[in-house]
Amino acid sequence: MDEVYFPPRELEVMSILWRLGSATVAQVRDALDEELAYTSVLSALQTLEEKGFVRHEAEGRAYRYLPVVGAERAGGSAMARIRDAIFHGSAEKMFAQFVADEKLGRDELQRMRRLLADRLGEEGE
Repeated sequence: MDEVYFPPRELEVMSILWRLGSATVAQVRDALDEELAYTSVLSALQTLEEKGFVRHEAEGRAYRYLPVVGAERAGGSAMARIRDAIFHGSAEKMFAQFVADEKLGRDELQRMRRLLADRLGEEGE
């Protein structure tokens, strides 16, 4: 399970599970942006379970679904696809796009700077 890829609907369901930690079909359905039938949400969760991305536990008469794969792992895979498809494999160009985002505040940019320094082994500099 190296490459993690979610089609849009599955990604939306996973995003809800990551945010909530776990959820029933009804809770996922209520949290979705679009109105979907209960059976459509159940089908998406069952597909995610078949792929090994979620698991379920019995909770009364319902099932509670829990993510098995973390958002960070899925995010890394998605970022790699974006880097390759949009930025022609250049992490530098992708990083430049992040830094150029005017919505980033000074605090977040400072945290990014620290992450870079840590990665380069420049903690005390």
